[in-house]
Amino acid sequence: MTQLPPPYQPAYYESEPHPVVVLEGVSGIGKSTLGALLAARLKASSLHTLSDPHSEWSSVVNRELRPLPQLGFYLSGLLHASDRIRRAQAHGPVVSDRYLSSVIACHAAVHRVSVDTVTALLMPFQPYMAPPTRTYYLRCSEDALRARMAAKTDLKSDDTDLLNIPDRLPRLLANFAEVAEGDETAVWLDTDNQTPDELADWILSDLENALA
Repeated sequence: MTQLPPPYQPAYYESEPHPVVVLEGVSGIGKSTLGALLAARLKASSLHTLSDPHSEWSSVVNRELRPLPQLGFYLSGLLHASDRIRRAQAHGPVVSDRYLSSVIACHAAVHRVSVDTVTALLMPFQPYMAPPTRTYYLRCSEDALRARMAAKTDLKSDDTDLLNIPDRLPRLLANFAEVAEGDETAVWLDTDNQTPDELADWILSDLENALA
């Protein structure tokens, strides 16, 4: 990215940045539950990409906008999330439920374009985005995912589309695998037969080793 005028550069803080943990994976796999546990145990700030005010607009955007304006909206959400992460990590750890990988994998799956196509469109803005310390890609069997979906009380269209739209789930899984392959911060985490507390224990141990 070329040097931007000062108003368009990301903010930097004098204190030593704390770790940033990102949780990625398909809807319903348990990111929010695990993120809340990690935030409590790390005494960390937590956020979701998309965070407010973008989260309030997403349903309209997904319904009304064509693919490129829609991607622009999600890019704006990423840049805003990055600003929030940088500000928060000046004071302590940060746990993010979704980040750049989800935008790439989900947009590519919904609009049936390649991961490389979406990545190339976002590439000029990646230097602006706060880098994660670790990105944990959660995965589980389809049977386990369906069971978790059945237990959810706050199902959204993303959740139901995942299992109801033909080939949406395999397309998303393939996209996340492709994104993770090029992600230097990626760590795969199998969640079958693991409680949220057990997963949190594993992540905290891995994070400690990464920071040692």
